[in-house]
This record gives sequence, structure tokens and C-alpha cells, in this order.
Amino acid sequence: MYEEYHSFDADSWQETDSISFDLAALDSLRGKAVVGIRYTEEYPFSNCYLKLIVRDSSRLVLVDSVYNVPIFDRQTGKPLGQGFGNTFTAYDTLPFSISTKATEVIFLQYMRQAELVGIEAVGLKILKP
Repeated sequence: MYEEYHSFDADSWQETDSISFDLAALDSLRGKAVVGIRYTEEYPFSNCYLKLIVRDSSRLVLVDSVYNVPIFDRQTGKPLGQGFGNTFTAYDTLPFSISTKATEVIFLQYMRQAELVGIEAVGLKILKP
């Protein structure tokens, strides 16, 4: 139903970079919401914490939470998700439904690092119910 990715220059996500997805044009938000993180083997952590903010048309915050996306298997160190070469995309379903009133979803990296090396892009998918 919806899929969009935002890429980063130099394959790194700066702490000050927010990623915004405009959902105002969607007719329905009934499907599951999935976050996708495209990364390389240079990414130094096994997971990625995201701050997730969902707002409505009046910019009222509907959701403000921190969300953990696994990137590498903690025991084997193998990359999670699909990919080829040294680039992979890990997908994880958000633990809640996006409100039908939502018009904007914002992701911020929440890893307490000024720069996350190895992150190429972050995306949002909303699947058909």
C-alpha cells in the first residue's frame, strides 16, 4: 500500500538527521507498518534503536516511543534480512498499529552516536490488510 525509503549521503546516519514520511495522501492506514533498514557489514552494532514519532494533521503527537530493530543475529553475528554482497535490508514490524489520524511518521536514530556508519537507508512500508 505504501513504501518509501530515505537514503543517506556517505552511508551514515547522522544523529541530527530525522527521516519523515508523509502519509497524508493515503486513503487507509489499516495494514501492518514495517520499518526497513538497509545497511552494510560495516555497521558496528547488533541492533538499531529508533525514536519513532507519529503526528496527525494538526501536528499533535500520537506516538513518541523508542523501538529496537535487530540488525545482526546476536549469537552468530550473521546479518538479518535479505541482501547481496555486503548490503542487507532488515525488516521489522512495528509493535502497534498506526492511527488512522496519522499524517506523518518520523524516525530518528537513537544510538547515542553522532554518526551511525554502515546505514544506507531507512524506509517505511504499510502492508495491505
